[in-house]
Parts: sequence; C-alpha cells; structure tokens
Amino acid sequence: MELQTHVPLNKAPIPISYESEIVLLGSCFANHIASRLTYFQFRNRLNPFGTLFHPQAITNLILRSIEGRVFRNEDLIYHQEQWHSFEVHSEMSRAKADDLLAGLNNGLQELREFLLNASHLVITLGTAWGYKRKDSGSWVANCHKVPQSEFAKILSTPADIEENLTNALTSVFGINPEIAILFTVSPVRHLKDGFVENQRSKAHLVVAVHQLIEQFSKKKVYYFPSYELMMDELRDYRFYEADMVHPNALAVNYIWEKFSSVCVDNKEHAVMSSVEEIQKGLAHKPFNPLSEAHKAFKSALGEKINDLRQRYPFMKFE
Repeated sequence: MELQTHVPLNKAPIPISYESEIVLLGSCFANHIASRLTYFQFRNRLNPFGTLFHPQAITNLILRSIEGRVFRNEDLIYHQEQWHSFEVHSEMSRAKADDLLAGLNNGLQELREFLLNASHLVITLGTAWGYKRKDSGSWVANCHKVPQSEFAKILSTPADIEENLTNALTSVFGINPEIAILFTVSPVRHLKDGFVENQRSKAHLVVAVHQLIEQFSKKKVYYFPSYELMMDELRDYRFYEADMVHPNALAVNYIWEKFSSVCVDNKEHAVMSSVEEIQKGLAHKPFNPLSEAHKAFKSALGEKINDLRQRYPFMKFE
C-alpha cells in the first residue's frame, strides 16, 4: 500500500563527484545543501555575499563579478551606525565604509575565480517578490531595516526572471563553458508576503527556470525539485520548524537524500559512506577516554582518515 505520492526525479546530466568544485548561491536553503556537501567533504563555496533570495540579486552580483565592476563609496549607505550595500546581505555590513568596500570587492574577485574554476553552480531561488528603491529604481537584495516607504514591492514576472537569469548564465558560460548549472526553488514558504502571494511567487520561479532550461542545453542546465518534494511528499506540519515556514532537520535530510541520489555520481556513494563513518566516529563521546578500547578505536579511525586523505588530499577532518 502506497501512503504518499512520489515526485519523479531525473538524474542530473553532469553529476557531482569528488573531483567537482561547487559554487552555491541563493536563499537560505542553499546553506542546507552546502552544509551537507561540507559534511561529506565535497569542495564547495557558499554565498560569498550572504543569503540572496531574489533572482535579480543573484544576477547582479554574478554580472558585477564577471564584468569587474567594483563597489565604490557611492554604492554604500549609512544606517543605524553601520555601512551597508543594498546589493548584499546585512551580514556583510560593517562599522567602517573602507572595511565594507574591501569585503565587497574581495568577494567579487573570489566569486569570479570560483565561477571560472567551478564544475557546478547551484542556484537556489527563494522568492519572486523583490524591492526597488523609489529614488533610483534599482533592485535591492536586502533593505537593511531602512523604512519600507523608500521601496516599491514588486512581483517579478516569469519573463523578467527568465531574462535576468539568461543574462547571468550567458556570462557564466562565457568564462566557463564547461560548468554545469543546477537550479532549485527553496522549499521555505515566504508567508509574510501572504499565502496566495507565496504560491504566485513560487510559480513564477518554477515557470521561469523551466523556460530557461529550454533555452540552454539540457546537458548543462538541470532542475532539482526541492520545493515540489516539500509540498508533495512531505505534506505534513511535522516536517516544519515551529514557525511552520522552514523545513526542519528531518525534512532537510529527506530532501538531501533525494538530492544525493540523483545529483551525486553513484560511484561516489561508497566514499560518502566512508566519510560519514569517520564523521560519526569523530563525534563519538567515549565513556572512558583513557581505556585501551578507546585508544584502539582512535587508532583505527586515524587509519581510515589517512587512507581517505591519501586519495583525496583536500579532505579535512576536525
């Protein structure tokens, strides 16, 4: 007896392997994917400018980094005793303008180098609702608690989203023709926008990404259905945090298992099992740290780590 429906999953045309170098950009769900990749010792770089929810915010920073358009003083604002940029998350904000500029421009250089050398770019889209400054008409990635009256709230159309992501992908393929692009829509519900408004937003993102996939080679651009898995296979509030908005650890692990089954090369699953065995061993808290049994356990664990690091020198176990 089947007690749930299952979202059909297609294998990624270019799966992730331990040879891969992965860049992840986008919403907070990108953090969950990156944390699992890190746990299993895949090489990855996450959101050098902090969390980004709207496609335009992601596109702006990709284009800035590739085109070498550095941040300048006129790109900053001073609010609540800190310097900010409307193009990045507030975690980048600093007390001194020079420190913020240095961090932003170092981030641009790093992002360009990551994109130039990466095998995969994972983009997690959060919402189609975005904000424009009323004074300049420019899109913002984060309002930094500036009064909402200074912004216009806009629902981007699928055509608008497709156009700006097309610009981003065209630039990325221009410097790295071999990179594989993996899109997903975050399963986090943006209910502060409203229930119907959240559904409209997610629908616009899904439509835009699939129109984008039809433009580019299906061997290079792939869609993984994180949002659909949450909405269909995990149709129960027990899979949410107490806020009833964010997926809980059980849901994230479930979606990760689905992700790794189709987006990670099958030949790497045995290595992942070895890595997980080591991670669990490192997290083990012995009843008697001085016992001979624990010393033998630590010695055997050290041998396993050394064996993996001989094959994959980039792996680091704490």
